[in-house]
Amino acid sequence: MRQIIAAIAIATPLAVLPCIAGAKGCLKGAAVGGVVGHVAGHHAVVGAAAGCVIEHHREKMKDQAAKQNSASPNRTAGVASPASGQ
Repeated sequence: MRQIIAAIAIATPLAVLPCIAGAKGCLKGAAVGGVVGHVAGHHAVVGAAAGCVIEHHREKMKDQAAKQNSASPNRTAGVASPASGQ
């Protein structure tokens, strides 16, 4: 019975891993958060979870800002400049 429970305990996180892999910044945040959590009172797991959430949020905001910046020049592409004489 212990072997079955151990196998399930190992297989469950591995089954969820592909879903987590798409989270940009999560690994970096989890590494930093885990170290900070460990140093701050042996709370490495809580620190890793918080670091993953925070860094994923930062990456999402950075992607949205980059998307907005890349969309801005396309709006003025059809406008003639005053120097062209049109």
